[in-house]
Amino acid sequence: MEIDRFSNWKYPDIEDGKPTKYNWVVQNIDGLDLGFKTDIGAFSYINAKYGVVIEDEVQIGSHCSIYSTSSIDNSYGKVVLKHNCRIGSHSTILPGVSIGENSIIGAHSLVNKDIPDNVVAFGIPAKVLRKLNNDK
Repeated sequence: MEIDRFSNWKYPDIEDGKPTKYNWVVQNIDGLDLGFKTDIGAFSYINAKYGVVIEDEVQIGSHCSIYSTSSIDNSYGKVVLKHNCRIGSHSTILPGVSIGENSIIGAHSLVNKDIPDNVVAFGIPAKVLRKLNNDK
């Protein structure tokens, strides 16, 4: 029997710079486009100054950081997490990066370039390990 853990899902209340009831934080919430049935782990941080799109059914592990801007190298750009991608805990997504539909990013990864659809990627920096087939 499959359990639909999102059967009662509703959009979370988000206030700029304040933890949600799930203990994750967004700065510059006007730049956040949050999809339906998303799951964002506790202690994650999202800076949406230049846009962060999180499409439907995306899962983000705990302690992740998603940056649309970086003061270290003055880079910026929209971050897009496409439908049903999954980000392992403690991962960092840098400005201007897109993660493909159904793709999986392993825990503790640094994603500094686009990741295509339907792959598993991980590491520092994240690299594609393999393609996903229909059986996963």
